[in-house]
Amino acid sequence: MRPRVFITQPVAQSAIERLRGAAEVSLNPDPLHIATKDELIAAVRGSDVLFCLLHDRVDRDVIAAGPRLRAIASMKITPSDIDVAEATARRIPVTVIAPIVTEATADIHFALLLAVARRVAEGDRLVRAGVFPGAQSSHLVGAWVFGKVIGLIGGGGRIGRAVARRAQGFSMRTLYWTPRRKPESDEREAGLIYVPFDQLLAESDFVSVHAPLTAETRHLVGERELRLMKPTAFLINTARGPIVDEQALVRALTERRIAGAGLDVFENEPRVEPALLTMQNVVLTPHLGSAVKELREEMANMVVDNILAVLEGRRPPNCYNPEIYAVASQKSR
Repeated sequence: MRPRVFITQPVAQSAIERLRGAAEVSLNPDPLHIATKDELIAAVRGSDVLFCLLHDRVDRDVIAAGPRLRAIASMKITPSDIDVAEATARRIPVTVIAPIVTEATADIHFALLLAVARRVAEGDRLVRAGVFPGAQSSHLVGAWVFGKVIGLIGGGGRIGRAVARRAQGFSMRTLYWTPRRKPESDEREAGLIYVPFDQLLAESDFVSVHAPLTAETRHLVGERELRLMKPTAFLINTARGPIVDEQALVRALTERRIAGAGLDVFENEPRVEPALLTMQNVVLTPHLGSAVKELREEMANMVVDNILAVLEGRRPPNCYNPEIYAVASQKSR
């Protein structure tokens, strides 16, 4: 019997065809539907491999429902919504992809920055509604981007440095803060100026979030931090939603303590805080960081590389819990 692979949402056709050469493939065909827990449980019951995406939550119950499960293959860089400990206990490899989303995420980050500063989304809605206030009307006056100060929280990583390169094209002064400061040579090369966290918040016209989500960074930007920002400043987040206290952000925006926000990620995805949906000074996108056709195809095929390795009895190239293979090796001696 050929192995069975379940894919939780449509991915690149080239990746699906490669899988069909080695396995029976079924999938949820609706790109707008996120599989529920019950649907995931039903899917893994008869599957050898679960091919899951960033938004899927693969908890202990889902893993336990798959007695034949040979791999959990995720199309994300870190499996934060997968119970890796449970998979490891069952000697199921959890695979990920290499960090190849840097430039695409930096693109959407700067797109949000420009859109909220220059009120692009508001202008689009007006034109579509048949309103054209005039080429020099003051109705949609926005904020200058060129020559302003951008502050990168956790900006020493790949995406932060990619945003810094784009900021150089706008002659921006680029501040950054991270718990582990980069060597001065790296700072000079990237055009980064290290400052303490509170100074970054107080001086930046655009506060950009690039930190990884950990227990320490959850609500890293909260009520206190938002009060340190300029009333003319904007918050841009394309990292992870829970890094920003969404309720505190709503209060800061409602009270006009900051000028606006551009958000590609949310604290309780896929749910978006209802108050944010009503605010004109907020631009919202549904986690589009890697949503580039060529990149998504490369990502999906990287997942397939992992799956094919497992099906062929090889250690997958991007295994997040490689210790399961060490255990197997010791037992075979």
